[in-house]
Amino acid sequence: MTTQQLLSPLRKAVEDFKMIKRGDKIAIGLSGGKDSVTLLTLMAALKRFYPNPFELVAITIDLGYDYDKTEVDALSAYCEELGVKLITEKTQIGEILFDIRKETNPCSLCSKLRRGALNTVALREGCNKLALGHHADDLVETLFLSMFYEGRFSTFEPVTYLSKTGITLIRPMIYIPEKDIAAFAKDKPVLFNPCPADKHTQRQFVKELLSTIKESVPIAKSRILSAIYHPERNHLFGEAIEKLRSSGYFDDEE
Repeated sequence: MTTQQLLSPLRKAVEDFKMIKRGDKIAIGLSGGKDSVTLLTLMAALKRFYPNPFELVAITIDLGYDYDKTEVDALSAYCEELGVKLITEKTQIGEILFDIRKETNPCSLCSKLRRGALNTVALREGCNKLALGHHADDLVETLFLSMFYEGRFSTFEPVTYLSKTGITLIRPMIYIPEKDIAAFAKDKPVLFNPCPADKHTQRQFVKELLSTIKESVPIAKSRILSAIYHPERNHLFGEAIEKLRSSGYFDDEE
């Protein structure tokens, strides 16, 4: 899997949802995992020829775990090779989650704390946008997580404006499947995830469930993605009720 092969769907997402405007300063949320490293690589490549000039900076939120120094140094050298400034922000998020609060399902709170730290550093660096490494599989998994644990038909949006901070979140890899990212990142410097909850989360459960479904219905994931990408095809209660209301169906209600 080459940079050029992944740049095509990334650029399509960027242009479909007008993610990048001239003069943007975009922070890459760089956790060091395969997704964020791939995003960093692709955005650095896009920056070289995209018609709307933009700046890039990479931000790593250090959660306070024991990271492998060799891996950390390799990632830092990779950012330098790509010409992207790397900022590492040390935090006590890991200690808060596992030592102080002793969270049994820490992912939601961890995400909020990391996002808050990312926003703070991005604003400090003069960034107006924050790019996150969510991909096509994340879209589907988040939909199922919302249904199972929140009772909602919901997933994240390609572009989200945060009015409290003035930062716009963008997710340029929403058209790229995880398997392509995994193949691409095999020779890239990634960090081992030392989180105690890694592979023991609700998201991991949903990931494995979808894998099982795919064995019986091979096209399941692509069909779910199609439904997400084309909301005009959805027929849910709220939309049905609105159609009835606009047709006058409820006009004779007492």
